[in-house]
Amino acid sequence: MATQTLSTQNQYELLRPVLNERQWRIYLGTEARKLGLGGIAWVAKLSGVDRSTIARGISDSEQPPLADDRVRLPGAGRKKLLDTDPTLEADLESLLDPKGDPMSAVQWTTKSLQHLETALAKLGHHAGYRTIGNILHAKQFSLQANKKNIEGNAHPDRDGQFQLINATVKDFLGTGDPVISVDCKKKELLGNFKNSGREWVPQGGSKSVNVYDFPSLADGKAVPYGVYDIMHNAGFVNVGTNHDTSAFAVESIRRWWHEHGGKLYAQTTRLLITCDGGGSNGSRNRKRELQALANETGLTITVRHYPPATSKWNKVEHSLFSYISINWRGRPLVSLETVIDLISHTTTKTGLTVTAVPDTNTYEKGVRVSDQELAALNLARHEFHGEWNYTIAPQVR
Repeated sequence: MATQTLSTQNQYELLRPVLNERQWRIYLGTEARKLGLGGIAWVAKLSGVDRSTIARGISDSEQPPLADDRVRLPGAGRKKLLDTDPTLEADLESLLDPKGDPMSAVQWTTKSLQHLETALAKLGHHAGYRTIGNILHAKQFSLQANKKNIEGNAHPDRDGQFQLINATVKDFLGTGDPVISVDCKKKELLGNFKNSGREWVPQGGSKSVNVYDFPSLADGKAVPYGVYDIMHNAGFVNVGTNHDTSAFAVESIRRWWHEHGGKLYAQTTRLLITCDGGGSNGSRNRKRELQALANETGLTITVRHYPPATSKWNKVEHSLFSYISINWRGRPLVSLETVIDLISHTTTKTGLTVTAVPDTNTYEKGVRVSDQELAALNLARHEFHGEWNYTIAPQVR
């Protein structure tokens, strides 16, 4: 009898991994029926399965096969916690401190899942941290670590500017007019230098790179200026080899327009640009260059700058640049052609496409725009923070 018991146990151990849930129940139920009186108790003891499961197996064995390879009857299975605890979702939301880009539906919370589990338990909910995580992911929340996003003290009109940006973006997208988010990515040295991150390679196939990454050892530098088309989830990167100037920034927008924008928005008469307020984005030179672009294209260009200490919330940062960094991680950027190729092959599951082009023009630094030149621009500063919000219309000649 002991030998028979051992053999039966081995049989259970062999069959359990290869049977789905329904097949396993039916097998155990069939074994119990063969044993007759006391069969359920005996099979439960040997298999370690609850008696109710074996009883269900007996019942399942008497039913016709389920359609479409189903494991359970329609409607069977454990009910979702949100269905059995109708106040859980509302109480969870009350515990969160939503933050995030006002132009995006994605929000984030600084509270850990374990802290949320404890807080919900005090409110009478029995939700584990994994369940809480699933609910938050379904609501497009994510838990994020601290990042270097704070560049200074928060401006008192920050929220007002975010609301204005959000409203303007919705207005342009609602009428089918282009909205682009622009910025210059970190400059990269070209050469056989270490690039952060790792990639899958055959055993022993890791690349050797220079020990030092001094600029004097580089074969030049890449200056990627990104233009992210919000409506089409498409990126355009103009990769310069010189300086990040206002002329370079507007030339990047110009190239995007001639290569993509003018075709995608052939009937439009206006363009919205969102960007931070520093570097090539915020200078007087930028306004003069945008005036030239408006005259050339006939577009009325509206600019919305992000307020101080919030430039990392710019759409181009997390919708384009972050994926480029992921795509080229662990790969030495040995040449401009390598940079162009890696950027151009950046894609995401959400359908992001990216075009990259080289720009070998020389852009002079230190160019000044006089007060007279600035006054001659067809520039209208908006009532709310005219230094952040303005429109440049084509000049009448």
